[in-house]
Amino acid sequence: MDMWQRFRYTLVMRPYKHPTANEFILERVLYALSDPVRLDIVRQLGRLGEASCGELDGGRPKSSVSHHFRVLREAGLVHTKNVGTSHINTLRRGELQARFPGLLDAILSQVPQ
Repeated sequence: MDMWQRFRYTLVMRPYKHPTANEFILERVLYALSDPVRLDIVRQLGRLGEASCGELDGGRPKSSVSHHFRVLREAGLVHTKNVGTSHINTLRRGELQARFPGLLDAILSQVPQ
């Protein structure tokens, strides 16, 4: 791979796929939230509003963090966008509220044990 190809590869990352709100499935959302790592990520995003994967990794291996974000995205909890070489994550609050009223608020209002 020459220098130009490496530069282009670095700058052009494919966008992530996200389900539409009508594709959200309650069991998937609850499964995604059943893991303590993913629940912690959702809580952190609830406090921060948006954050990069690196800000939310908690010192975990990149492969593990990638898996957790994929599960959260596929459930519809998180939206990830590429900004340069970073992945910026936000909660899909409005869409989740419309699909499952009160669910995200109830989860975020719980004090971690």
